[in-house]
Amino acid sequence: MAVIKANEADVRLLARLMRAEAEGDGKLGMLMVGNVGVNRVKARCLDFEDINTINRMVFQSPGGFEATQKGYFYQRAREKEIRLARRSIGGERNHPASYALWFFRPEGSCPEQWFGQWNTGRFKSHCFFTPTESECQSVFETF
Repeated sequence: MAVIKANEADVRLLARLMRAEAEGDGKLGMLMVGNVGVNRVKARCLDFEDINTINRMVFQSPGGFEATQKGYFYQRAREKEIRLARRSIGGERNHPASYALWFFRPEGSCPEQWFGQWNTGRFKSHCFFTPTESECQSVFETF
């Protein structure tokens, strides 16, 4: 059962984003990018009040993803990324990205906070940041 609305084009678009942002971090890294994407579509808070579709989430500007804003969002989704995107849309969550709305790839260690959001952990090259429940209840709602 999907936790956000998604048609086949949406699944493929999320899969492309997952590949562009985290292919080097493997399946789990791509799933975590999927978590962040799904969380942004679910969120009705902070920078994501009007982000209610996968397309709007992927191409959000400003505040969107580096892959779509800096030009490395050109590769098609392969079957393995499409399967991973379906898992994310289906509600699979992976720590430290379970409730994260942001991630980035720092040069060194993860900062404790990033734009006022708390670090929930690192997976390979990416640090993940999650709002508090009082800031963004909709991200923490069960499916």
